[in-house]
Amino acid sequence: GNAITGLGYVVTPVPLHPPLSLVRETLEGLRGSLVFNLFEGFAGCPETEAVVADLLAELGLPFTGCPGPALALALDKPRAKAALQAAGINTPHYQLLSPANLATFHLSYPCIVKPCAEDASHGLSEESVVYDDASLARQVSRISQLFGGRALVEEFLEGREFNATVLGHRELTVLPISEIVYALPPGKPKLLTFASKWETEHPYFSATKVACPAPVEPWEREEVAATAMAAFRILGCRGYARVDMRLDREGRLNVIEVNPNPDISPDSGAIRQAQAAGMSYTEFIAKIV
Repeated sequence: GNAITGLGYVVTPVPLHPPLSLVRETLEGLRGSLVFNLFEGFAGCPETEAVVADLLAELGLPFTGCPGPALALALDKPRAKAALQAAGINTPHYQLLSPANLATFHLSYPCIVKPCAEDASHGLSEESVVYDDASLARQVSRISQLFGGRALVEEFLEGREFNATVLGHRELTVLPISEIVYALPPGKPKLLTFASKWETEHPYFSATKVACPAPVEPWEREEVAATAMAAFRILGCRGYARVDMRLDREGRLNVIEVNPNPDISPDSGAIRQAQAAGMSYTEFIAKIV
């Protein structure tokens, strides 16, 4: 808000409260030249993030960030992965499993078991990486019970991990890329868990560092940037999004996921990348506007 005010705009915060019928009423009453869309979905209902963007579009209100279809597609991880694969982008091999169809499992261990439609690393812990049938069955059962009856199971890539923030619409800019650097004890999977992001007292929090700009060769930087832009376009993103990538055993770059409208608070990864590009926080917000 302060950054937008600093650009000379008059800002009115608009809190949203469920149900969605009330949200529509609130949005229908808005008057202004732009909605800076920071809505991330109601608690426990991440799909409402896309619904609000769709409502803004339907009401003809210009808004920042990604359109509803991109938010919905990125949240539906299996559908997003299928779209990336269809366009020739590498993404880890995967299956949708539940306790009922575990016998169809045909991937190679280690695997990671995730919710199909959650963000902010909900449901991810060091137990999410499984190395045998018993731990696979346990995690699929847990995630299926907690998150909608099915789990997304992917082959777990253990190579270098990068992320890149893409800005723009027709003309795209990729900010300096970040590498996630892990200082974990042997046997702990290198993984951005919920704890590594949000629980300051957890061992994973202190053992997870970010190098930005990432120490990579120019050709590697080009490949990461080109892959990030391609994924951004395939999912129909606009404005800003973060693309998370990892190298597989053969050194090939894989897209793990696309995060449209990522966190852009002053201490976020996106802002660290903007600062590495020589942009101030206000300049970054101005670019989005």
